[in-house]
Amino acid sequence: MGCSGCRVRFNFGKVLSKVSVFFTMVLIFTYFFYCLTGFCDSAPRTLYRQQALEYDVLDDHRSVLDDLRPPARLLPDAPALRNRTVASSTDAGQVDAPGQLPPLSDKGSAPSSGMPVSNTFGTKRFPQAIIIGVKKGGTRALLEFLRIHPDVRAVGAEPHFFDRFYDRGLEWYRTLMPRTLDGQITMEKTPSYFVTKEAPGRLCTLNCQTKLIVVVRDPVTRAVSDYTQTLSKNPGLPSFQSLALKNSSSGLIDTTWSAVRIGLYAKHLENWLQHFPLSHFLFVSGERLVSDPAGEMGRVQDFLGLKRVVSDKHFYFNQTKGFPCLKKPEGSSRPRCLGKSKGRPHPDISSEVLQRLRDFYRPFNQRFYQMSGQDFGWE
Repeated sequence: MGCSGCRVRFNFGKVLSKVSVFFTMVLIFTYFFYCLTGFCDSAPRTLYRQQALEYDVLDDHRSVLDDLRPPARLLPDAPALRNRTVASSTDAGQVDAPGQLPPLSDKGSAPSSGMPVSNTFGTKRFPQAIIIGVKKGGTRALLEFLRIHPDVRAVGAEPHFFDRFYDRGLEWYRTLMPRTLDGQITMEKTPSYFVTKEAPGRLCTLNCQTKLIVVVRDPVTRAVSDYTQTLSKNPGLPSFQSLALKNSSSGLIDTTWSAVRIGLYAKHLENWLQHFPLSHFLFVSGERLVSDPAGEMGRVQDFLGLKRVVSDKHFYFNQTKGFPCLKKPEGSSRPRCLGKSKGRPHPDISSEVLQRLRDFYRPFNQRFYQMSGQDFGWE
């Protein structure tokens, strides 16, 4: 009787062990099935901050902007683009963490698998609109104001693809893009594109229908702001006057200095007009972006074909910084302004040097007014 009970307990233990193994195998099979069918890819991924590039961000967390976006929905599949091939702006690809620059392998960027990838978080697409310039003109402010709009998704870091990293290929560039949903616009900002000779041809090779936004500012003020930024990083920098003038006696302007050269807007625009029609450009006034941000944002939203969502209710003027900030969103403890690097006080520069710069820029400004069809009213 006792031995019979032992056999019963032994058989029961064997059955229980087999049942446990069976259910474990079922769970493993289910997991692999879901991964193979793409459901694993729709799970949220950890977002990493870009360490390789320095860029200014809003003090408030990016998740506040994401909360304003419409609920996720599945995008229709689009043809995948192979590396370094020409494609339209509607092509789609796989999605990774926005704002992160993937490492470059020894063999360059990997070719596309040929399979379009989309999930409940959206699809990667090349930008339909790019802020191409100019440095110290107000590009960061414009991008952050645009990010309020639920139909705009933008890369946080400046990709510098069409000027510095073009050899990494189009697939690498697309991995930088954020996920976008049907009806949303993908954007990026790299102000140095406007002054890079090769940039317009490279961009047109990808998509000649891209909308281009140029934020411009009085070139004299812009040059001083540019110098101020560099001086903050390099306190031993020579004086503004010694850099702007070839020599103090002749008073000739040194156009080889980048702070001066960037302000020759007409010459840079001529290069871009060889590849894109004027209708593809929107010229935003950096001064009006400060004095009337809602008005300028209305023009930008119209140009992008967006509903006018960003308006006066989103802004207040920060007297300390000297430019508009975004009012605090619901549930946030503070308003959002651009980082500490914005709104630096400018160094004292002699009025004579500034006047020489104004005289130098005047014919270039007039030419730019004619080309753009806008009079920005700079002296």
